[in-house]
Amino acid sequence: MRIPLLLALVALPVLAQDGPVMQSILPRFQAAKLNLIETAEFMPAEKYSYRLTPPQRTFGAWMEHNIQMNYGSCGMIAAERKPAPKLENASKEQLIAALKESFDYCELAFKAQTEETAVKTLQVAGRPVSPVNVMVGLVVNWNEHYGNLVGYLRSNNIVPPTTARAQKAKK
Repeated sequence: MRIPLLLALVALPVLAQDGPVMQSILPRFQAAKLNLIETAEFMPAEKYSYRLTPPQRTFGAWMEHNIQMNYGSCGMIAAERKPAPKLENASKEQLIAALKESFDYCELAFKAQTEETAVKTLQVAGRPVSPVNVMVGLVVNWNEHYGNLVGYLRSNNIVPPTTARAQKAKK
């Protein structure tokens, strides 16, 4: 009797992700994660200081912004505070590693959600927040950031990841 009960308890988090909310969010999370990590990898190290226009962030600053946002927002989803690493003057390799780690942290936070917990209101920094609201906001922000970063790639004659994958699929 103990083994079936143990198996049922282990399977609950996996089964919980089978609802419509998490089924909708997780694939979009994975797509945004792939796009941003590949974008960071595609840009040459010497272009991490590149700006589309003088008032805009550098490409590297966009990576750092995403890392900071991931830790802050995914900490809200997980109802904890996990500080982002200090990245002042970080190299391309350090930023990519930190970006991947930040998305790993987010993945744990996203996958820990169930249909029930995703819509439950939590108090974060004294204000009510539901994890699903934060998750949807993150997916929107990541896609907006990717759209901005495509301009950085294209202005440097670099084919963006989504276009590169589509071109490869046609072959």
